[in-house]
Amino acid sequence: MNATLLANGTVVTMNPSREVLRADVLIENDVIAGVGRNVSGPLRSPSVSSGVRTLDVSGCYVLPGFVQTHVHLCQTLFKGQAEGVVLADWLNRIWALEAAHDSDSMRASAALGCHELLRGGTTCVLDMGSVHHTDQVFEAVRASGIRAFSGKAMMDAGDRVPPGLKETAEESMSEALRLHARWHGAEGGRLNYAFAPRFLESCSEGLLRSVAEKAGEMGLLVHSHASETADELADCKSRHGLTPVGYLESLGLARPNLALAHCVHLEDDDFKILAHSGVKVTHCPSCNLKLSSGIADVGRLVREGAAVSLGADGAPCNNNLDMFHEMRTAALLQSLKNGSGYPWAALFLEAATLGGAKALGISDVVGSVEPGKKADLIVIDVSQEHAFCGAGCDPATRIVFSARSSDVRHVFVDGRQVVAAGQIQQGLHAGSSSREVTSNAAGALERLLARCA
Repeated sequence: MNATLLANGTVVTMNPSREVLRADVLIENDVIAGVGRNVSGPLRSPSVSSGVRTLDVSGCYVLPGFVQTHVHLCQTLFKGQAEGVVLADWLNRIWALEAAHDSDSMRASAALGCHELLRGGTTCVLDMGSVHHTDQVFEAVRASGIRAFSGKAMMDAGDRVPPGLKETAEESMSEALRLHARWHGAEGGRLNYAFAPRFLESCSEGLLRSVAEKAGEMGLLVHSHASETADELADCKSRHGLTPVGYLESLGLARPNLALAHCVHLEDDDFKILAHSGVKVTHCPSCNLKLSSGIADVGRLVREGAAVSLGADGAPCNNNLDMFHEMRTAALLQSLKNGSGYPWAALFLEAATLGGAKALGISDVVGSVEPGKKADLIVIDVSQEHAFCGAGCDPATRIVFSARSSDVRHVFVDGRQVVAAGQIQQGLHAGSSSREVTSNAAGALERLLARCA
């Protein structure tokens, strides 16, 4: 049995009382065994206490790892490859690059993304892959140690979809079911499968109805995009007489197991549907700004009762996979859009932790620092000048508005330390360093671009 004591930290628990405690946290194997002063657990008896490794985390916050509910690990190689364009033109470029992936470049892309995510304190992701090579995404996330839900992108329609990414509905579902059988519940439940119909313009009605039916039967998450741009809203209303959210509801997809990215351009009924159906909205503020898509009205979503979490989206429409950036940007935007008289920092710290876990249906497993939950924990050093805060400073304010991803010192997933003193402890293979992962990514991108030439 392995045990680690995180001693002398300030624990931002995210528990039901939202307690902030000067306390120790005891990790035993893969779970949190205790939180408090002189904390005890099965390994803390005098006869075996010498076997407990102690990390002094004085001057640090200990909190649940960040949960990002919308990323595209298949795109991490493509940072800087589609700059200065709106979504429609961005997709043309990125889809061509995705179609050029082979198994090596896909794995390199996912590994690169996992390293960035872990070093920035993200311990769990909901990922949407590309159409092909999804096994390689799972292999990379398995090796990295991150917790992940992932699924192949499902695309059987759309005039702009390149031939290399288009498939029939039958092919798409068959491959999704194969991947589910291979990966769902793997690594002791750390890896799971989610259906990922990409978005309405690339999916036929038949495929979407099939996903709704299968996901309901199998109890799986569904991960998609909707209402990202004004053009998408207008196009859907022209084709179907409904908004994207309304159309998803008409197909039986608007259920609590649906995680829906963006939701920027919503009409009055959409807010009601999202709240009453239990759909989980993933807010991606940096991406929405970078692609000039707009600013989602998260304040109204929350007032209506909708569930909101956060994601960085794909690296090339953000150029970061950094939850600190997303929390800060989201809080600043909503202060502008909805007024400053609301605790936006607290809202988005919760969206980044417990809210993400709720969106994935795993809040009984992760998302707060409580005994019995999985030890998915991060330690943030707030002793540096930029994070200085006087007596009585609210931890959420300090984390959201002052802290940086470079302040993350230690990261644990399933009780296993994957980042120590800011450095990745495991990677694509045993002993793989961040330098090796970035070098491998650079070579893979060079070969991929040559295939596109």
